[in-house]
Amino acid sequence: MEDSSLTIVIKLGTSSIVDEKTHEPILSILTLIVETVARLRKDGHRVVLVSSGAVGVGLRRMDVDERPDYLPRIQALAAVGQCRLMSLWDNLFSHLRVPVAQILLTRNDIADNTQYTNAQNTFEQLFDMGVVPIVNENDTLAVSEIKFGDNDTLSAITAAAVKADYLFLMTDVDCLYTANPRSDPDAKPIEVVTDISMLEADVSSAGSSLGTGGMTTKIVAAKLGTSAGVMTIITKSSKPGNVHDIVKYLQAVQKLTDPNDPTIADIPKPPLHTRFIPSDTPIQSRKFWLLHGLTPHGTIYIDQGAYEALLGKASLLPAGVIGVEGHFGQQEAVRLVVVDRPSPEALNGDFLHHSQEPKEVGRAIVNYGSIEIAHIKGHRSTHIEAVLGYADSDYVALRDNISFHPDERHNLPATPAMVPAIDSWGSP
Repeated sequence: MEDSSLTIVIKLGTSSIVDEKTHEPILSILTLIVETVARLRKDGHRVVLVSSGAVGVGLRRMDVDERPDYLPRIQALAAVGQCRLMSLWDNLFSHLRVPVAQILLTRNDIADNTQYTNAQNTFEQLFDMGVVPIVNENDTLAVSEIKFGDNDTLSAITAAAVKADYLFLMTDVDCLYTANPRSDPDAKPIEVVTDISMLEADVSSAGSSLGTGGMTTKIVAAKLGTSAGVMTIITKSSKPGNVHDIVKYLQAVQKLTDPNDPTIADIPKPPLHTRFIPSDTPIQSRKFWLLHGLTPHGTIYIDQGAYEALLGKASLLPAGVIGVEGHFGQQEAVRLVVVDRPSPEALNGDFLHHSQEPKEVGRAIVNYGSIEIAHIKGHRSTHIEAVLGYADSDYVALRDNISFHPDERHNLPATPAMVPAIDSWGSP
């Protein structure tokens, strides 16, 4: 692969693919997407499409007017629509002699690290074979417990898995704005975001009647993507050619060794877009999987001393555990939450009411189940065998099986994004 080649993930929402009223595929946009992907491949880049639309296409195929509420009916429509959707993509790409592959995922498919690695290997082989992977959530099987929630999140996890350089989130507006541009003439475009936690933008969006996301889910996806080292870009879905032009512009800019080089003015300006700058210290693949590939089955409450030891690369000892919530077994994922250690007179099992507001700092895969941890919490490791009758490990969780949220990796307090309330523009 050439040094100038990139790995690019392009996410398309249902409203970009299927007409909201007629449920007919929007062939003009689909064709432009195919042409754009072909151009990117001709430039030597590797491309993944994350494509929504199965349910919408299923509605059209079965002549159903509105998306139903009954989950089995939605899943059945997704099964019908996914066949038609992939047939449509395959037919369009075949005109340009570009082979495609279907990859359907749920959280369960990447819940095991071996499966996650296998998925990465499959993507790599498809790239080597010159195939464009087309990813979608497996709506036919997915229930709330194993859903990604929306394809914006799925696209960010996919981008991290393939170690993408760019993640494009296609939407019905050019970029983020400081206010709703449809109602506020003073709204200004936000072209570059270096710190999402300090973002001041109007992210109003309720999503479309067919889709599940909106602008808010794109901000969440941008947080995930940038934490994994992926530059995340929002641009207009009705102009897919923007993707190629933005990539050409960013490649030209990155070739300049001096960011203040005056020749930057000679580079043609790209179409309007918002780009989120990736972290300088991205989360490694396994750590990203720990945070976002697994569904936590419970919570472990730890004290400040244990938290500081974990930041210093130590493993989690039972002495640092204050409490346990939920029911989970060995080698399952849990949330790690930091609380104040209660005073002796407050040790009545209701410790959360006597502590600071709980703060989730990361996730862990545990060596003991919830019942066992409830027994050994607060004890020294040398006491585990006496308490349980056996000792599988000195640690509740090994450091290699613990991952912190991005702002915690630098021991910084989390800062909520400063955004206004959601209204009704900017569907996916």
